[in-house]
Amino acid sequence: MKTRVAIVGVSGTMGRLVSGLVERSDEYELVAGLNSKSDLSEMLAAEIVIDLTLPGVSQSVVDFAVDHGLRVLVGTSGWSQNRIDALSARLAGQNEIGVVIIPNFSIGSVIATGLSVLVARFFDSIEIVEAHRAGKVDSPSGTAVRTAELIGRARAEIGPVSASHTDQRARGQQVSSIPVHSLRLDGMLARQDVIFGGAGETLTISHNTLSAASYERGILLALAATRTAVGVTVGLDQIIDLGLGEASK
Repeated sequence: MKTRVAIVGVSGTMGRLVSGLVERSDEYELVAGLNSKSDLSEMLAAEIVIDLTLPGVSQSVVDFAVDHGLRVLVGTSGWSQNRIDALSARLAGQNEIGVVIIPNFSIGSVIATGLSVLVARFFDSIEIVEAHRAGKVDSPSGTAVRTAELIGRARAEIGPVSASHTDQRARGQQVSSIPVHSLRLDGMLARQDVIFGGAGETLTISHNTLSAASYERGILLALAATRTAVGVTVGLDQIIDLGLGEASK
């Protein structure tokens, strides 16, 4: 039997991509496609809700779905750790509801983040530069925020990174003590560079998204995991084994 899926944000770029994947799949059935004019009650025919909306809308979509006992796959960025913690507390003890939050569906991006976490304890000077299309409404990106937060956790016993003059606006936004710089450019899809500086050397871990096709495999993996998800799961690295040990946890 196919799993019934509703997509909220179906008319956007990611919405169109995901709806195409669902419709071509033998495992899922698209029963509702919601846009900004739709009533959220239209999702109630589904078993899984895929949220591909905007940061300011995503919370209400997830709340409505959870209130009605639906599992949710969130592909919308902008979920802060405080919001995630609050959602985790809300779902604690519930064994039939789960929310999977994926900052980036690209497997290459997740691997780059995991490698950055591995490297982080060897360098005290670390900065992130991320670039996306001009129309992306939030910055820093969810991927950059998660990368910085995971690096911060990996350095918990070492201490914060060394970053000078962070009181100056041009030095970026600090996330877990790491300066994050955002570029929004026409012609750009997505890129992230994590730059490490040490005595006499630098190391850069880069990931470039050249086509939305890079998201397809990760979307299907995340959707499969959402079928049985309980509680809150954050990141594709929590769904697949990247072979990086605890680095990406």
